[in-house]
Amino acid sequence: MKRAQIFRQWMVALTMVVAVTTFLSCTRSHIFEYEGDCDVYYDIRFKYDYNIKYADAFANEVNSLALYIFDEDGILIEKVVTTDKEELSKEDFYIRLELPAGCYTLLAWGGLGEEESFDMLADEEIGTTRIEQMQVKMTRNYDSAGNAYSDTDLEGLFHGMMELNVTSEPGTYKKTMSLMKNTNVVRVMLHEMSGYPLQKEQFIFEITDHNGLYNYDNTRLTDEAITYKPWYWESIYTEFEEHDTTRQADINAVLAELTIGRIMAMESPMLRVTNKESGEEVLRLPLADYALIVKGNYHKDMTNQEYLDRQDEYSLTLFLDEGEWVSSQVVINGWRVVINNTELN
Repeated sequence: MKRAQIFRQWMVALTMVVAVTTFLSCTRSHIFEYEGDCDVYYDIRFKYDYNIKYADAFANEVNSLALYIFDEDGILIEKVVTTDKEELSKEDFYIRLELPAGCYTLLAWGGLGEEESFDMLADEEIGTTRIEQMQVKMTRNYDSAGNAYSDTDLEGLFHGMMELNVTSEPGTYKKTMSLMKNTNVVRVMLHEMSGYPLQKEQFIFEITDHNGLYNYDNTRLTDEAITYKPWYWESIYTEFEEHDTTRQADINAVLAELTIGRIMAMESPMLRVTNKESGEEVLRLPLADYALIVKGNYHKDMTNQEYLDRQDEYSLTLFLDEGEWVSSQVVINGWRVVINNTELN
C-alpha cells in the first residue's frame, strides 16, 4: 500500500510539472501578444503605398478584398473575402489566419467584390484550385463587328502577393502585404487656341490596348485588343481677362475621361482622337511614351515600369489650331513639354 501511495504522489507531482512547463512554454516571450492559449496566429495587414506619393491609400481606395491562401504545393486551402467598405477603411483592419506550421503563398485581389469590372476566372474551390488558375479578366462589351470595348469607370483593381513561413511557436505575429493598383484614369483635354468652336459631339476619343487579362502574379496575359471609350466628356467654354492686358480671352475645349487597365512601358496604349464628322484622325499618340517624358529628375531612380505602375492618373492637354493638332507641344500631368521627336507621333 505504501508503494502504491508513493507512486500516486509521484504521478501527481509529474502532472503538475508538465502543466507548469506547458504554461511557461506558451507564455514565453508572447505573454502580451496573444490571447492566452498555445495557438499560432498571423494578422495580415494591407497597405497601398506603391503609388507616386509613397502614401498609404488602402483605407480610401480599396472597396473590396479577397485573400487566398495556398499551401507549398500551390493548392488553395483557405480564402477570406471582405466587401464591407467601412471595415476596410479602419486603420487597424487585418485578416487573422490560424495555420499549421509550414510555407504558404498569400494572394490578394482588391476590387472583385461586385464583379462588375473584373472577374476571377477560377471557381476558387478549396483543396482543388491551383494558384496558376487565379487569373482575373476585365469585363468588356462587344460591338456589332465583334470588337471588344469598355466605356465604364472601372472599379480599381489591386494585386498583392507574399510568402508566409508559419512557425510552430505559439503567439500572434503581424505581417503586412503591399498592394499595387492596375487601373488608371486618363483625362484628355483638347484646347483650341484660335477660338475655333469645339463641341464634344465633334470628336471620338479612344485608347486601344491588350490589357484586360492578368495572371496570378499580375503579369499581363495575351488578350484581345480592347478599345476604351470615355465614360464622361464635356464641352468647356470660359471667358476671362488676361492678367497682362485688358483683352478678354476665351478657353474653348473638350474634356474626356477614360479608365484603362495596367500600362506597360514596352507595349504602349494608343490614344486616338477622330473628327466624327469627317472621319479624319485629329491626333494619334502612344500614351506610355508621352507619360514617361515627364518622369523627371525626382523619379529618375525608378524604372519606367515602376513609374507607370505607381501613377494611376494621367492628364493630357493637347492643343488644336483651327481643329488641327499642334503636335509640337502638350501638357502632361501639369508639365508643358515641347516635342521635337516626331517619331512619337
